[in-house]
Amino acid sequence: MKTPISILSIAALAAFAFTAQVRADDSEKTIKGEVIDIACYTDHGASGEKHAACAKKCISSGLPVGIKDADGKVYIVIGDHKPLNDVLADYAAETVTMKGKVVERGGVTLLENAELVK
Repeated sequence: MKTPISILSIAALAAFAFTAQVRADDSEKTIKGEVIDIACYTDHGASGEKHAACAKKCISSGLPVGIKDADGKVYIVIGDHKPLNDVLADYAAETVTMKGKVVERGGVTLLENAELVK
């Protein structure tokens, strides 16, 4: 008799967790942080003013672009189904403010439909 109750409890908890995840995925946020190129940052932690020229070159060449907030959380940044590399390359290693929809899946955090706040 205890087994069906346990299964129902686990199923209810899983449904709640899934619902909470879906809500979190739909949140629009404003993020302030440093524009980074994801390749160099992931490979060897490159960021900051000393890496600005390289980051600009990498972003301009089409490598993934991201934003790293003050807490160190990194968001891959894309526009409305298009890259924002042309917009963000000139801001490499600078602090910007962006807004967009935050989506997380499989350990990847994305700021999609992102736009630069001026």
